[in-house]
Amino acid sequence: MSAPYQVNINEGIAELVFNKPPVNAFDSHEWLAIAAELKKLGEDDAVRVIIIAAEGKGFCAGVDIKELAADKSRITEVNKGNYDTFKEIHLNPKPVIAALHGFVLGGGIGISGAADIIVASDCTTFGVPEIDRGAMGGGAHLQRMFPVQKVRYMYFTGEFIDAEEAYRLGAVERVVSRDQVLDEARKIAATIAAKSPAMVGLAKRSLNGIEDGDLEAKYLSEQDYTIQAYALNDSSEARAAFVQKRDADFKDN
Repeated sequence: MSAPYQVNINEGIAELVFNKPPVNAFDSHEWLAIAAELKKLGEDDAVRVIIIAAEGKGFCAGVDIKELAADKSRITEVNKGNYDTFKEIHLNPKPVIAALHGFVLGGGIGISGAADIIVASDCTTFGVPEIDRGAMGGGAHLQRMFPVQKVRYMYFTGEFIDAEEAYRLGAVERVVSRDQVLDEARKIAATIAAKSPAMVGLAKRSLNGIEDGDLEAKYLSEQDYTIQAYALNDSSEARAAFVQKRDADFKDN
């Protein structure tokens, strides 16, 4: 099975580009492969900065709901794949730039919230529709991007916000047209790659060290609630409705 991404390294900049049509939604094995690739890039002395981008209609739709609808026990491996991926971004020894376009959902939020810098196209939208998919997760990383009340509004309603609002709230460094996103990310990456690798590494560890709370521990707590959600009949109904493209019928909490 081919990897759902391509990797290119040039002049100290590694580009990991998702390419799994139609929406870059990954199953448990693919999330674990993405995490392993990020770890490998972080350990590569030829890499000074990592860019994560995507082909297709959107950046990342998160997990493959069809896998979980077919076998909800896969949630354990999906959770591990998500956790490992976000950790390998947040704690990666190299700065990570997320170059976003289109929809950024679920695991895409985790990637973006774990990243050091975000560049977004003007067509980018951010959302955490987990409440409509029978799951939890994403709040810890979303709260690294947006204020608490905005996160809760998005979490409870499942509604999206666009790139301009994300920029206004300070999460996004630059908003550009779709065809300029990767080039803009490369410009920022080139500036960082020209710095002392030792100093940049120290800077990232220092900045991670002064953050409020432990991001990985917060996300583990969220994943515990996802497991609880999966014990509810409403959770199974939400996933089934999504796969069958119908309205959910909630009768049991």
